[in-house]
This record gives sequence, structure tokens and C-alpha cells, in this order.
Amino acid sequence: MAQALQPNTAGSLFASDGKTHPVPDILMAVTLVLGLLSFITAFFPGLHLITSWAGLVGIVTGAYGQWVSVTTRERFGLVLGLGASGIGLLIGMSNGGLFGGLF
Repeated sequence: MAQALQPNTAGSLFASDGKTHPVPDILMAVTLVLGLLSFITAFFPGLHLITSWAGLVGIVTGAYGQWVSVTTRERFGLVLGLGASGIGLLIGMSNGGLFGGLF
């Protein structure tokens, strides 16, 4: 009877194991913020330094977050942030790169 009272989260996209995971959650939030920053600033070619560096740091934090993530919820947010960071990094690199065309 106890089984019938517990919700089934096995098939849910945001399934959690009921435990707190502060490090993966922080990495997910940082990756999403950096990805959003990189993606938005990619629309302005003059901001290629911010776009490129935010994208690169977002990819690094997202990759480490994927390595230590435990739940599907964390991985879902990390993949969104990684995608936005990657798009921003590539557009920023095409507009001048990480060092503003010095190298």
C-alpha cells in the first residue's frame, strides 16, 4: 500500500532522487547564465569579446557540470546552457575572437 502513495517520477523529465546536489545545481545555473549572456551578446558584433569569453567559460563549466551531474533535471539545464554557450562562442569567434583580433 505504501507503493501506491508515492508518486512515480521515473519517467519524468525533471526526475530527482530526493537529495540535494548543490555543486551540480550551481554549475547548471552558472552555465545557463553564461549561455544566455553569450547567446544574447552574439547579436552585437562589437561585443565579441564578451560573447567569446562567456561562451568559452560556459562550455567549460557545463562540461564539468555534465561530469558531476546526477539527475536528468541537472543534465537538461546543462545541455541548454552548453548549446547556447557553443553558439555564442562560435559567433563571437567569427566576429573577432577571444583577443579582439590581436592574434
